[in-house]
Amino acid sequence: MSPPEDGAPSGGVARWSDLRRFTAARVALGRAGNGLPTAAHLDFQEAHARARDAVWSALDAEALALPGDVRRVASEAPDRRAYLLRPDLGRRLRAEDRAALAASPAPGRVVLVLADGLCPAGVQAQGAALIEALRAALEGAGPVVVATQARVALGDDIGEALGAAAIAVIIGERPGLSTQDSVGLYLTWAPRRGRTDAERNCISNIRPGGVPVAEAAAKAAWLLRGARALGATGVALKDEMPAILPPPC
Repeated sequence: MSPPEDGAPSGGVARWSDLRRFTAARVALGRAGNGLPTAAHLDFQEAHARARDAVWSALDAEALALPGDVRRVASEAPDRRAYLLRPDLGRRLRAEDRAALAASPAPGRVVLVLADGLCPAGVQAQGAALIEALRAALEGAGPVVVATQARVALGDDIGEALGAAAIAVIIGERPGLSTQDSVGLYLTWAPRRGRTDAERNCISNIRPGGVPVAEAAAKAAWLLRGARALGATGVALKDEMPAILPPPC
C-alpha cells in the first residue's frame, strides 16, 4: 500500500508513514513512477524467497533434543515435493509407523505431536519451547511424537493408534511475506481417522511477534480441561478463557 497521490498534504503522507511503527505489513512504501522504489521491490523479493525457503526447509528432529518418551513417525508422503503436491498423503500415517505406535499405546492420555507442516523452520525454532511449556501446563501428558511430511489430520491417525484421549498437534503454519516462524496448535478430543476441522480447536500465530509460547500453552490447557468435561473439541467447545492481562506497570 502506498501513500496518497502526489500533491496530497504532507500531513497525510506522515500519517501513512506513522503506521509502519505498528505493523510489519507493507505500508507507506513510496513510489517510483508507476512502480515501487527499488529498495521496496528488492525487500519484497527477499521476503518471498525466505517464505519459499521456509516451506522447503527440513525439520532436524535430533537437534531438538527433546527429553522423555519421544517417538518418530512419517506420513505416506515420500518426500517434500510429494508432500506439497499431494496433501492427502500428508494426512495418512505410514503403515509401519501406525503399527509401531499401536504396539506401545498411551491410552487415555494427551499426546503431543510436533509436526513439520508448511514451515519446518518455525517448528525448529519454537517447537522445543512449546513442548516444554505444554508438558508443564498439562498434567500427565503422554509421549511426544515427532512427525515429518505431516498435515494437521495426521494427528488423528497418531492419536487413534495410541488410544489417546486427546491430541495436541504443533505444526508449522504457511509462511507469509513478513512471518516465516509461525506455528499453530490444533487440539482434537478422541482423535480418530475421519475427524474434520470443525472438530478441532486452533491456537494460531504462535511466535515471538504473535502469541507467546506461555500464553499458548495456558490456553491449550484451559481448552483441554473444557474438552474433557464436554467430551468434545471444535465448534462444540467455545473459547471463553478469561483474558490474560499484562502485569501493572
